[in-house]
Formats: sequence, structure tokens, C-alpha cells
Amino acid sequence: MEHHEQSTATFPEHIRKKRNGEQLSAGEIRDFIQGVKDKTIQESQIAMLMAIWLQGMVAEETLALTKEMMMSGEVMSWPAEWEGLVVDKHSTGGVGDKISLVLAPALAACGCKVPMISGRGLAHTGGTLDKLESIPGFNVYQSVQQLHRILEEVGCCIVGQTDNLVPADKVMYALRDVTSTVDSLPLITGSIISKKGAESLSALVLDVKFGNAALYKDLGSAKSLAQSMVTVGNSLGIRTGAVLSRMNCPIGRCVGNTLEVMESLECLKGRGPDDILELVTSLGGLLWMIGGGPGKVISTTLQNGAALEKFQNMMIGQGVASQIAASLCSTNADYYSILRRAHYQTELETQGHGTVLDIDGMVIAQVLHRLGAGRSKAGDPVNHSVGAELLVSLGQKVEKGQPWLRVHYETPALSAEQRLSLQGALTLGPVDQLHTQPLVAEIILP
Repeated sequence: MEHHEQSTATFPEHIRKKRNGEQLSAGEIRDFIQGVKDKTIQESQIAMLMAIWLQGMVAEETLALTKEMMMSGEVMSWPAEWEGLVVDKHSTGGVGDKISLVLAPALAACGCKVPMISGRGLAHTGGTLDKLESIPGFNVYQSVQQLHRILEEVGCCIVGQTDNLVPADKVMYALRDVTSTVDSLPLITGSIISKKGAESLSALVLDVKFGNAALYKDLGSAKSLAQSMVTVGNSLGIRTGAVLSRMNCPIGRCVGNTLEVMESLECLKGRGPDDILELVTSLGGLLWMIGGGPGKVISTTLQNGAALEKFQNMMIGQGVASQIAASLCSTNADYYSILRRAHYQTELETQGHGTVLDIDGMVIAQVLHRLGAGRSKAGDPVNHSVGAELLVSLGQKVEKGQPWLRVHYETPALSAEQRLSLQGALTLGPVDQLHTQPLVAEIILP
């Protein structure tokens, strides 16, 4: 206890040091995280977060921060025979980003163990957990014992962060929100990699997105974050690699919780859009390249039903009634007999003719957010049925008056102003102005 009081007394020194751009020692960072966890130094924490945001951290400091956050709670341990098979992926978030729902069962079908601990997301639409909760009975809260059982029997699970996993992150996340320090490289790195470190992974792939519908608008800043996370992940003994992917148009055709679950199921039945397949196979391929898992062909598991079967068993393992899981996974599933459909659907028509040059995912996401698909603060409810379906794709030739977007909404209703915003998301033009680029811009290896 004495040590603790003494460290609290010197805390203003640590802040001054960081504020002046000096490097903090591992011990000083340990004091800070201990204080965060014990909630003993609230005002000082805010000052420290501001100082870190202002001055940044060098790689050693970021590593110490991440390690201390990771050790602030429980660290998972796995059976010896899973050595080299425990893998995961993390995405920095995008519009229509349902990759986890497809990749986790596909990896499990290749023999991996995927303990995916995911978030809710404060974004425009829900996070991975919100998407899964649109399935009746799906429980994202599982005890460590249940987690082990599901991984043993199925090979993958997608769950929320338990209270004793990286508790320091929960406190810091709330503080970062109120202090506007969410966009700090060392703090983002610490938050993401500490949670993945606590999963005791052998390998991790990161999907770091850039573009107008991503946190980072340009490749350069996304690359800095990717490099920071790859460096820290590898220093913690997790083989870590990253994919830098473009995030402008929505991923796939659907945005919104229920709609994205339906599209993920279609992917798992081998009928998914090309862009989702491209990301799933790129991330899976990178995982094999850096030496995680047995290196089987991911796309095969989507074609032969092996990944679908894993998803079905994961649903059952996490509380979904077996007949519901079986219906959703059947070849010609009637999704709306199980998943809730919004009361209203409206189709928007093209205002002109030409080739689809761009669809601005951010505009669509912002409107859906206002219609109730996402949340503005932690704890807000989400309307799972709200969403949008793209009826056209990039490079497609369209006539005037052709339906291009179907919006699913309840209350609030879709306003004239929102219709106008959505129409602005579609860019048509001559085919020679079409510039399609692969989604994956770059790969960062360990």
C-alpha cells in the first residue's frame, strides 16, 4: 500500500514529464495503469491522457502501456494441444464490415481456435456483437468456462469483453471518449492489442481501413496505426500482420445489423459478393503467411459448407435454439420468418443514367445512424431491423429511374432531407471515368 501512495504522490511528475515530451519508464506507466484500474487518480488520468495524445509515445512506451493494460486483468490460458492454432482478427471498423461473421467460422473449419472478443462499436451502425444479437437467442456474454467449451466443441466463438478481461481498458475507453483523445495512436494500439494479448493468441491479423468511410481518411495515417499495432503485437509474442484496405463504398450489398447477418449467411453458403470474399481470403491468407493455423484454403470452406456448419454450431453453442440455427443455415432460408424485418421499406431511384462510379458508404451510414441502426453513447439501444440494401454495384450501367437503394426503417421515418443526402451518395458518370482498385492496398508483415 505504501508504494501505491508514494506513486500517487509523484504522479504530477509523470504528467509533467510526458507533457514536456520526455519518455516514461515502464514503472511510471505501470503506476499510471494501476491508478486507472483502481480509479484512484481520476483528474490526473485525464491530464495524462491529454499529454499522451499531445506528445505521442515511442515504441517502448506503447509496448509497456499495452503490456500493463493486458496484465490489469485475467489472461486466458489454453490446452497445450492448441499450440499454434489460437488465432484472431481485428478490424478498425467500416461500413457494412461483416467480415468477422464469415472469417471466424471459416478459420474454425480450417482447424483453428478463434476466441474472438469483440466490441459493440459506437459507430454509425452496430458492432459485431449487435449484428449477432439480431439473431433470436444469441448470447454474446459467455463465462470463461463456456468459452473453453465452445472452442473445444466448435472452434470459434464471438463474445463480448468480460469484466475481468483488461479492466483498465474499460475505464480508459470511457475517459478517452470524454476527453476527445480517442484518436491517439498509442492509446488505440494499447486498447486493441491488450485485449488480443489477453486472448493469448499465437497469431493475429489486423484489417486497418482507410478512406472516406473509415477512421483514417488516408493510407499514410492508417499505415502508422497498422505499423504500431504490428510492432507491439509481435513484441508481445503474437505473430501479427496487417492488411490496409480501402473503405469508401460499403462492404458487400447490405448495411445494418439484421441485413448484415443475412448477407453473412449468404457468404457462408458460397453466394456472397466478391468484395467480402476478397477480404476474407486476404485476411485468411495473411494469417497462414505469418504462420498462424494449418494453412488450408479458406475459400473452399465457404463453397463446401464447412464454414456454414461451424457458424450453425457456434449459434447453438451461444444460445440459439437448434431449429432456428438450422433454418437460418438451410439452402433456401426464409430469413424474415426468424429475423425481424423493419416495418417500412423504401426504394430510391437513380436521378440519371450512366455507370455507377462511386457509392459513398459514410453518407449511407450517417443516415442509418439517425434512423436508429447505431448508437451515440455506450448503452444506447440499437434497432437491429434498420438498414439499407444496395441494388446496384460499382461499374454497373444504370438507366434513369432504376431502383438503386432499398432503405429499411421504422421510427424515426425517413425524411425528405435524408432522401436527398442518400441520393448524393451515388455518383454516376461515363464509363471511362471508372477507376476500380483492389480493396487491399498493402500488407504489413511481422
